[in-house]
Amino acid sequence: MKRFIEEVSRAQVSLLPECLDDFVAEDNPIRVVEAFVEQLDLVALEFDGITPAVTGRPSYHPAVLLKVYIYGYLNRIQSSRRLERECQRNLELMWLTGRLAPDFKTIADFRRDNGKAIRNVCRQFVVLCRQLDLFSQSLVAIDGSKFKAVNNRDRNFTHGKLRARMEQIEKSIDRYLAAMDTADRTQSDVAEAKASRLQDKIEKLRQQMQALKEMEQQLREAPDGQVSLTDPDSRSMATSGKGTGVVGYNVQTAVDTRHHLIVAHEVTNVGHDRAALASMAEQAREATASEHLNVVADRGYFSGVEVLACEQAGITPFVPKPMTSSSKAERSLHGNTPVSI
Repeated sequence: MKRFIEEVSRAQVSLLPECLDDFVAEDNPIRVVEAFVEQLDLVALEFDGITPAVTGRPSYHPAVLLKVYIYGYLNRIQSSRRLERECQRNLELMWLTGRLAPDFKTIADFRRDNGKAIRNVCRQFVVLCRQLDLFSQSLVAIDGSKFKAVNNRDRNFTHGKLRARMEQIEKSIDRYLAAMDTADRTQSDVAEAKASRLQDKIEKLRQQMQALKEMEQQLREAPDGQVSLTDPDSRSMATSGKGTGVVGYNVQTAVDTRHHLIVAHEVTNVGHDRAALASMAEQAREATASEHLNVVADRGYFSGVEVLACEQAGITPFVPKPMTSSSKAERSLHGNTPVSI
């Protein structure tokens, strides 16, 4: 190993141990996270667990868990189990938490029990950005993203899925009945055993058919014609891929075009973006405290009603108009001059 930089032995004991603060640079973003969380009034933001219990095992302070949550957001670490591992090996998180390592259940429960308080922290961060004059251009971009829910696609039901599944079961039953007729005409022990197995399969299919009929009644009562069993609020939504879809949520986000900071967001279970322009634009204007706001969005947000609502609220939207078949139909009805809708 001559002429190479030599590593330090893992068994080497230092007389003066290195300070953990030396491993975090002065311009590291986690120092901003530390300063931001430390100045928050967690009581006013309605966090649980601010006052510790008199008895029992001591708990983690909500500020520590909030720092872990924000660090995971900044570094795209969503899993509580991954955050638990990072707390045990990541020098930045060790510095941020003071070498505390909460388990994944504690992190997950904190995120579940403090949803409202975390949203209040997001609003507080937007206020801070506004005080630092980071939203000076009064221009935001709005877009939606599909987020997959816990609910599996097989546990989401629509009228179309239900009809297709029922037709598939009916064909399977007919096929098994035909096979049973063939087995009945064949007098043998093997044929009898096969007929018994087919009878069991038919019975299971009939039970599935009964369950689907009960689900059909639930679909009639559902306001939007969808039922999700695991995650009731999730909905089946189309994605950009042809013939593909996802059961999840449509997250609307308004982003400042200068510093790329999220100024407003909203989670919906509507699969399209056509009805979200005016509400998101209004939320963005309230967050940025701008009197005149310009908003840009893609053609999926084009709606005459939404554009008019933005104009009446003093917001200028820039949305391309889609070329749809209805426009061609209007043009054919009214001559060669296209009609603006």
